[in-house]
Order: sequence, then C-alpha cells, then structure tokens
Amino acid sequence: MTDAAAFVVVGLGNPLMADDGVGLSALRELDAGWTFDDSVQLVDGGTWGLKLLPVLEGAEGIIFFDAVRSGQAPGTVVELRGDKIPRRLDTKLSTHQVDLREVLALMTLRGTLPSRVSVVGVEPAYVDMSAALSPTVASRTADVVALAIDRLRAWGVCCTQRTEPAHPCTK
Repeated sequence: MTDAAAFVVVGLGNPLMADDGVGLSALRELDAGWTFDDSVQLVDGGTWGLKLLPVLEGAEGIIFFDAVRSGQAPGTVVELRGDKIPRRLDTKLSTHQVDLREVLALMTLRGTLPSRVSVVGVEPAYVDMSAALSPTVASRTADVVALAIDRLRAWGVCCTQRTEPAHPCTK
C-alpha cells in the first residue's frame, strides 16, 4: 500500500440497474453533505472488484456502501461487520458480493484486511434496467449515510455536516 487514506468509504453498484445503484447514491449524498479531514477517502468503486485492492490495502477502516440482500423487507437498512461479512462464495448477500468477497478474501490472505470493516446498505426492492432507485430504497439513503457517519465517529474520525458551522472535532 502506498498512498491509501486511513479510512476509506467505497460506493459499490451499477447505477443503470435500479436499486443496485444505492451504494453510489449514498456515496454522493455523503460527499455532498459531509466534510472530513485527510484521513478519509471517498471512492466510487462502481463494479471495480479486485481493482479496489490497491486503494484498500493499508487502510485502518473500510466502509462499503451497497445493495445488500439479507432476506428482509425492501428498504431495510443493513449493516454487516467483522465476521458477519461473508468472505466465501456461499450465500450471496450483495449484488456485487462475488467481487467484494474476492477482495476481502485476498486481503485476508495477504494480511492486509483491517479489523474495522463495515458493509452498510439497503435491501433492494428491485434490480432491473433503470437509472432510478425505487422510491422505497431512495428514501433510505439518508439512513445509510447516518449509519456510516456513526461508524466513522466511533472509529475516531472527525465528521462535520456541511450545513453546520465549522467547528473543530476532538478525538
């Protein structure tokens, strides 16, 4: 790892496949509404798969935004952490999980997977050719962002909402 940030937030998904694009939508909302110090890098990971490896290796913490198939009602906000994030090709929870699992498995084998990893997403209502999120999923992106902010703050990251007056964070 060369120039990776301490904390990386990655939006995953295909914006042309309806709710599959929720990860990228949440990333845009996070970027538009929040500021961070240089320890945080926001990455539009799209469908990069293993090409994310150089961006992620060396990070202290990683948050992935994605559509997450958990068997719950569409629009349910889901967070997976630690051992709850599959690293094998068994049950597919995310529409990008094969690539994500490969990245996580390879990082584990290389000894570069940080102890702080979180997948934050929404149970999709539908994944089909459409450039728009379903209303159910679109209404939950703010909740996804709020959960990610809570996680980053728990990791000691200074997160400032753009609509708030500037103030220093204390760690």
